[in-house]
Amino acid sequence: MPAAHPPGHSSPPAPPVGGGIALRELDGASVQQLVAAHPSDIVAQIVAASRRMPMWPFAAGALGLLVLLTVPFGLLLLLPVVPAVVWLYLHDQARRSVVVFYQVDDEPAARFERLAAAHALSRQAHRSWHVEAQGDLITPYQRKVNAGAGALVRRSVSALTIAGPPVLVTNIAVPTLSARSRSVHFLPDRALVRQGSHYAELPYSSLRVSVQAQRFVEAGSVPADSRVVDTTWQYANARGGPDRRFKNNRQLPVMEYGRLTLSNPQGFLMVWDFSRPDVAYALAAAVRAMK
Repeated sequence: MPAAHPPGHSSPPAPPVGGGIALRELDGASVQQLVAAHPSDIVAQIVAASRRMPMWPFAAGALGLLVLLTVPFGLLLLLPVVPAVVWLYLHDQARRSVVVFYQVDDEPAARFERLAAAHALSRQAHRSWHVEAQGDLITPYQRKVNAGAGALVRRSVSALTIAGPPVLVTNIAVPTLSARSRSVHFLPDRALVRQGSHYAELPYSSLRVSVQAQRFVEAGSVPADSRVVDTTWQYANARGGPDRRFKNNRQLPVMEYGRLTLSNPQGFLMVWDFSRPDVAYALAAAVRAMK
């Protein structure tokens, strides 16, 4: 839960949770809406390839069933048919792939290398989360029973990879931020957002990037690379001390995380927290430089 800032500072942006607290989902516009805003040939090819059904599993299943029903004579079928199944597998891989080779030189190459380096740095963070929803804690009671925080969040662990979209075959590593339902892939000339088999293009010129250090009351395990900036109590009184009316009132650390927000005018929105603020700032600067 984001902790309330010291007096004179504003509270972190709003999050979600139950118990009378208004929840705001941070999912932004759907991928289908983003496609309408930025149609592109590569997205159309990727979507078409991802929707082609592979045929080799049906062939392999039929072969296995036939062998079982005709044992031991069916074993003789393996010798001529298995190579055919392997060929069909390779054929499926080809028809379900979009091949894009990049030859980037000079300053564009340097910018993408800096983005790849910043992404590699962010992968060194011990923990990263996708912030799914957020809700303000408005009343004194809401803050009291939530460690004095100014807001609550719902989050899930995110993954940082260089795999890129499953159907995209390319000659470069693709810096990727993956969440439970969405992922963002950074290419030299554009970013792609994926949701299931749906993709949309995010031109770098349209991306809005914001970053900030985030005070966070950590009720879970503490990342080893994060800095503890304060402590609070699970049930805090108005002065910030422990509310002694509650039993088992544990002390909680206030961590300093880094929050990265990507958005665009068409409604795209994704928010990540990193256990190290410096990696969030480095990644934000590298993405901004791609414009």
